[in-house]
Amino acid sequence: MGPGGAGCSDRLLLTVGWLLLAGLQSTFGINVTAVQDPSLANEGEGEGEVEGEGEGEGENEAEEEAENDISNRTTVKEVEFGMCTVTCGVGIREVILTNGCPGSESKCILRVEECRGPVDCGWGKPISESLESVRLACVHTSPVNRFKYIWRLLRPDQQAIILANDSAILEVHRDTHPKAFECETLDNNEIVASIKFTIYTTTELQMKRSSRPDIDAVLVLVLTMGVIMCIFVVFVLIFIIINWAAVKDFWGAKASTPEIQSELSSVRYKDLSSLDQSPTSEIPGHEDDALSEWNE
Repeated sequence: MGPGGAGCSDRLLLTVGWLLLAGLQSTFGINVTAVQDPSLANEGEGEGEVEGEGEGEGENEAEEEAENDISNRTTVKEVEFGMCTVTCGVGIREVILTNGCPGSESKCILRVEECRGPVDCGWGKPISESLESVRLACVHTSPVNRFKYIWRLLRPDQQAIILANDSAILEVHRDTHPKAFECETLDNNEIVASIKFTIYTTTELQMKRSSRPDIDAVLVLVLTMGVIMCIFVVFVLIFIIINWAAVKDFWGAKASTPEIQSELSSVRYKDLSSLDQSPTSEIPGHEDDALSEWNE
């Protein structure tokens, strides 16, 4: 064989070797994948199951929360309002929840809100006073600076004078003549309360204070006498209850005494009547004897 044939055979052998090697690698790779695929598939399934369980738990929790929200929304919350702290002007009141309270409580305070009554509060009393000055207060709630206050000096048959003071408290010095003041409480330029005050003179105040002790003394005396009488009656009742047997015997003896006296009086009456009748019965006998002797 020539050199060209030897080179062709070598190339042919090399090509066949490469083909066999490629076939073996491909066959080995197929077997490996065939062995490894089940475990990989199992791992994939396990991961899929875990992920599915996690998603399922998350969905269940979300559904429970949604149901709770719906039940809370569907629960009817009944409320009632407490009494307002004022009878006029601006005050506060409690909003009480009667259904849906936490725990076993039947009622609970839901919130505190503002309440309003009639605007006109009539005539008020000073918050403090002395012989020299008086302190007056407008109708207000906290915070005080929320409202606007207008003070007026009232004059009979004349227009009122608006004072420069715009605070809730006004201090007034007493004068030789009584004065009248008015305060209006405004919220957003709306009058929500109005109150008036009368400031007496020093002499009038002293007269009022001097007349009060007499009234107070009489009132105290009457109350003291009433309390003493009540205490006496209570002690008498207690004594009667404790000594009921002795009281019963005493009243029984008292009740029997008139009966005995009536019986004695009846006996005496019978005796007297018998004595009165005995001479009359003997008189006819004596008369008969006298007549028989005269006839003889």
